[in-house]
Amino acid sequence: MLYELSQTFYFEAAHTLRRQIDAEPSRRIHGHTYIAEITLAGTPDPASGMLVDLAFLRRQIAELRDQLDHRFLDEVEGIGPATLENLCAYIWRAMAVHHPDTLSCVEVRREASGDACRLRR
Repeated sequence: MLYELSQTFYFEAAHTLRRQIDAEPSRRIHGHTYIAEITLAGTPDPASGMLVDLAFLRRQIAELRDQLDHRFLDEVEGIGPATLENLCAYIWRAMAVHHPDTLSCVEVRREASGDACRLRR
């Protein structure tokens, strides 16, 4: 059996974006509330019964959140243009360091506008 374990966190951040449609508002600095979900998949350790200790996962997420929360994403090294796709990839790379074999999905949502992106293994 394969278990999936998820942890959700949010961050508030601003960015600009160059796009073809609605170009002018997107070029101005604007912000969003982002909700990110990290999912690990695998088999729990027989001794602990856990896929991963959630305390460790929460600690790793807190470090990642600190890099994104109340930041101007255009200035965060490694994101590139602050699209949902690039945010998923950035979060994936940060979490894969800790969970190379179990990281299975990263999702980033902006619920106020109904947007979401998922990056899966």
